[in-house]
Amino acid sequence: MFQTFKDWFWLERFWLPPAIKWSDLEDHDGLVFVKPSHLYMTIPYAFGLLIIRHFFEKFIATPLAKAFGIQEEVRKIIPNTVLENFFKHSSRQPSEDDIYGLAKKCNLTERQVERWFRSRRNQARPCRMKKFREACWRFAFYLMITIAGIAFLYDKPWVYDLGEVWNGYPRQPLLQSQYWYYILEMSFYWSLLFSLGSDVKRKDFLAHVIHHLAAISLMSFSWCANYIRSGTLVMIVHDVADIWLESAKMFSYAGWKQTCNTLFFIFSAIFFISRLIIFPFWILYCTLVIPMLYLEPFFSYIFLNLQLMVLQVLHLYWGYFILKMLKRCIFTKNIQDVRSDDEDEYEEEEEDEGKDKATEGKEKDCVKNGLGAHRSLIPNGQHGR
Repeated sequence: MFQTFKDWFWLERFWLPPAIKWSDLEDHDGLVFVKPSHLYMTIPYAFGLLIIRHFFEKFIATPLAKAFGIQEEVRKIIPNTVLENFFKHSSRQPSEDDIYGLAKKCNLTERQVERWFRSRRNQARPCRMKKFREACWRFAFYLMITIAGIAFLYDKPWVYDLGEVWNGYPRQPLLQSQYWYYILEMSFYWSLLFSLGSDVKRKDFLAHVIHHLAAISLMSFSWCANYIRSGTLVMIVHDVADIWLESAKMFSYAGWKQTCNTLFFIFSAIFFISRLIIFPFWILYCTLVIPMLYLEPFFSYIFLNLQLMVLQVLHLYWGYFILKMLKRCIFTKNIQDVRSDDEDEYEEEEEDEGKDKATEGKEKDCVKNGLGAHRSLIPNGQHGR
C-alpha cells in the first residue's frame, strides 16, 4: 500500500511539465540535478545548527549582552507551600476571594499574597538575557545567509533577466551554491521548529509553528519540482528584511530605544519595498506570467503560485501589524510588538509591584498605630476588606 501511494505521489504529471520524465533529470555528463533525497540532509544539518547555536549563545551572544548591560536575572520569591500548591493546581491568577482566603490561611496581608503570585508568574517568564540571545542568533544567521545569498546570486543571469529563470526548465542543472543556499535555509527553519519548545513562549506560538512548516513545505516543493532559480529569488527577498527586525529586537532588549526605533523604521521600509512591491510585481510576475511564454500550465505551476499568493496575503497581514507598531512608535515614541512577547506585561507588573511596596509601607505605618490602610480602625491580627 505504501508503495502504491509513493508511486501515485511521485507521478510526473504532478511535478513536471507535460512530456517531461523523471529520467530527463538524471545526472549526466558531469551535470547534477535536484533529487528529493537531498532533503534528508536538512535534518542532521538542523541538529548541527542547534549545536552551533548553543555555543554561539554561550560564547558570543551572552558576552555581547553583558557588554550592553544586560544581566542574568535571578527572580527569587519567598517559599510558601500553601501558595505554591494553589499556583500549580488551582490558578495562576487567583480571584479576590481566593486572595482573601489564602491571606488568612498564611497569616499574610492581601497585598503580600498578590505580590507573591505576581513574582511567581514573573519567575516563569523568560529574562531579557534569553530573549537577547535568541534574537542575536537569528540576526547572525540571517546576516550570514543574506551575504551568502547575494554572493551566490550577484552574477547569475536570471537575477537581471527573469526570462532566464525558465529558460530550459526543468532541465536546469543544480549549482553547488544553490545546493548550500537551499539546504542551509531549510535546515535553519527545521532548527527553529525543533527549538520552539525551549525558546521564549510567545502569544503567536501557533502562528510560528504554521509559518515554519509552511516555509519548509514551500522550499521542499520548489526543490522537488526544480524551481530552484525562482526559489532563491524568493529567499533573498525575505531574508534581507529579517536582519533589521532581529537587530531592532536586540537593541530593544538592551534598552537602546532610539537605536531600536531607527532600526525598526529601516526594517519597515525594507519590508514594504521587498514584500509588498518587489515580491508581487517581480517575483509573482516571474512565476505566474513569464512561464506561459515557455510552457503550458501544469499542476505544480498552479500549486506553486497558489502557495506564493497565500504568502503574499500573509505579507499584507504582517504589514498591517507593522503599520500599527509604526503608529505607536510615532505617537508614543515606543515600539511594542503587538504580535507577541510577554516582556511588556512583565514590565507593567514590575511597576505595579513598586507601587505595591509603597502602599504596603503606608499600610505598615497605619497598622503600627492600629489603623487600616484607609485609616479606619481594625482589630490587630485581622485583614481589612
